[in-house]
Parts: sequence; C-alpha cells; structure tokens
Amino acid sequence: MPGLEDLYREIILDHYRSPRNRGELESPPAQRLEGFNPLCGDEVVVTLEVKDGVVSDIKIAGTGCSISQSSASLMSAAVKGKPVPDVRALIHTFKGMMSIHESTLPSSAAPTDGDGSGATVEQLEPEAIDVDALGELAALQGVVKFPVRIKCATLSWNTLAQGLDESEAASSDAARL
Repeated sequence: MPGLEDLYREIILDHYRSPRNRGELESPPAQRLEGFNPLCGDEVVVTLEVKDGVVSDIKIAGTGCSISQSSASLMSAAVKGKPVPDVRALIHTFKGMMSIHESTLPSSAAPTDGDGSGATVEQLEPEAIDVDALGELAALQGVVKFPVRIKCATLSWNTLAQGLDESEAASSDAARL
C-alpha cells in the first residue's frame, strides 16, 4: 500500500518538523524526566502534570532522529488531557505495536528450548493490536521493520511510563502523611 506508507511518512515528518507540545513545564510543580538512548544519542525530556488522575499537561523537549522526536510529539498529543489508566493502556498498546515477536520473524526451523533435547518451544501468538484505534500513532508501525529504530520510537513512551510511576508513588506517599 504505497499510498498509506506515504501518508504515514508525511505524518512522521510533520511531527518532526512541527512538534506538538514542544518545551518544558515549570518543575516543580511538573515532573521532569529525561530519557536517553545510548545506541544513537536520542534524548527526550518529558515534563508532565498529573492532576486528579488526569495528564493535565505535557511538554516534550530533546534532540534526536526523526523517529524519536516525532514519536514524542505524537505521544504528547495523544495523552494530553486523558485519564492515567487510559494513558497506561495506550502505552501498553503502542509498545505492543512496537514489539517484534519471534513467531512473526521468518525462520527455517522452529525454535528449541535450548537444553539440547531438540524440544520445540511453544509459540505464543502476538497480542492483537487495533491499529485503527491508535489514530496517527499508527504511522509509526513501520518502525518494526527496522529493529534498531524501535528504541527510538519507544524512548518517550518509556520516559512517560516512568513519570506516571513516579507520580503515583508521590501521590501514595502524600496520602500516607
């Protein structure tokens, strides 16, 4: 489908050239998190505010390749204003789309359990991803064809997940006091 691939390429380039939610929020009150991919030098700074269980604001900064920066832009647009459980579900879905499953890779023989017995390992079916539900985020699905670039696409998502974990931990600590 060359038309769809062209559209996806355009979405990625648009978010790279004109990133959404660019900048940093004042920290504190916002949480500031940094993500770094040592394999290629991509850097992302995510600042976010979570109020009443909702990602009320998010800003993205950093430098890197078009995949890392457009993924951060797409992510920020997708999660801003959403409840934390919905954001976590979106993180899970996006990372599922970015996963490479052994069962989808070409192979001349079934994998074995590695103990020398020759017993085959049961293949698990990859989790079904509703790409249509991802909207513009689906533009990044072609990244899985280039495994070395998957870390570029997931850098901001992993950084956001870390921020949500820290936000929940801080809320739990405050509630105990």
